[in-house]
Amino acid sequence: MAAQQRPLSPHLQIYRQGITGTLSILHRATGVFLGFAAFAVVVWLFAVAGDGEGLASFNACAASPLGVAFLLAATASLSYHLLNGIRHLLWDIGWGFELPKAVASGWIVVALAIVLTAVVAYLGFSAGGTP
Repeated sequence: MAAQQRPLSPHLQIYRQGITGTLSILHRATGVFLGFAAFAVVVWLFAVAGDGEGLASFNACAASPLGVAFLLAATASLSYHLLNGIRHLLWDIGWGFELPKAVASGWIVVALAIVLTAVVAYLGFSAGGTP
């Protein structure tokens, strides 16, 4: 008796990653990034608690192009992670778990995260500092 051919898992050429799976991966990635960004907050707190020279050095680093990019990435990560966490809490109470609602809420989270990041960046730059 010959071995029966069983279907294989969907291959990358067949399977198309949906928005819900992509946002799930992004939620985990932003959580990891925010863990590393927390170290920057600790460094900032030590700089504030220390002498003025350490704070000036930290502020100069944060005002550099790389520092501004890091702060914008941290702001975007925090915005997305917060809003997607609220989305998950709504799922926990049973709202929006159907596929059309899950897809729509995913796009709403992405749009609101972009808007929230832009607002925080605008307020940060308009205050004369970095975001």
